[in-house]
Amino acid sequence: MKIGISTAALFCRKTNSEALPILKDVGADLAEVFLTSFSEYKLSYGAEMAKNNPGLPVHSVHVLTTQIEPQLFNPHPLVRMDSRYFLEQAMRSAGELGAKYYTFHGLARCKKSARIPGNENWKRLGTIEAEVFDFCKKLGVTLCQENVEWSTYNRPGVFRILKEYCPDLKGVLDLKQARLSGYDYKEYLREMAGDMTHVHVSDLTREGKMCLPGKGIFPFEELLEELDKVGFCGPLIIEPYAEDFNGVEELAESVAYLKGLTR
Repeated sequence: MKIGISTAALFCRKTNSEALPILKDVGADLAEVFLTSFSEYKLSYGAEMAKNNPGLPVHSVHVLTTQIEPQLFNPHPLVRMDSRYFLEQAMRSAGELGAKYYTFHGLARCKKSARIPGNENWKRLGTIEAEVFDFCKKLGVTLCQENVEWSTYNRPGVFRILKEYCPDLKGVLDLKQARLSGYDYKEYLREMAGDMTHVHVSDLTREGKMCLPGKGIFPFEELLEELDKVGFCGPLIIEPYAEDFNGVEELAESVAYLKGLTR
C-alpha cells in the first residue's frame, strides 16, 4: 500500500510546483495536487508543475470546489458551459501531471434545506454527474466522488444512488469529512467498497483537533483491517490543513508512521 500527501498540506506555504519536490523528500510515494485557482487550471501551469516534478507520481487532482463544481449542476446553460470550460482546463492540466483520478465534491449544500434527505432531485443530479464523468473520462481522467459533509455525498446512501445513474463512478473515502458528517467512516467505506481509488487520511487529538496521522488517537490499525476486508490496496493520501502541523519534518514522521503500519 502506497502512502501519499496532498499538496494542500503546504497551502500558502509553497506553490504546487514547489511542493512536489518537498513531498518527495519527506518520503511520499505519490501526491494529490490541489489546484486552487483559475490560473492553476491552465494547461501551461500543469506543464510547469510537470517540468519541476522530480519524479513523484501524481495520483490525482483536486480543484477548489466552489469555483467550478457546483456550477456544473446549475440550471442556467451559460453557467454550465463556463464551468465545463474551466473543468476542461483543469483536466488537461491533470493530464500534464499524469494524474488519472479527479477527487470530486460536486454540489455546495450551503442552505439548510439542501441538506435535508428527500429534497434532492436525484434523476437530475445523477444524470448531470454521469455527464460530467463522461466529460472527464474523454480527457483521460476518472471522476471519483468524495464523501464531504457539506456537498453531494453528505451521508451514507448517496453514493449508491449516484451509481444507478453513473455505473462506473469511483469513490474517495475522507476520514475527516466522515467525522464531520456524524456518520461512522465504515458506513462510507462499505458503500464504496470495490470502487475506491484512494483514501484521505487524518488523525484527531483527544481534544478533537485534527492532526497528522500518528499524532492522535485514531485507530489506523482498525482502518487497515477494514480496508483489507473490502480488498482495498490503493493509496492512503495524507490531507491535512496547513495549520495542523509546523515543519515538514512532521510530514516525514507521519509518512514513516503509516509506512510502518502497512509493511
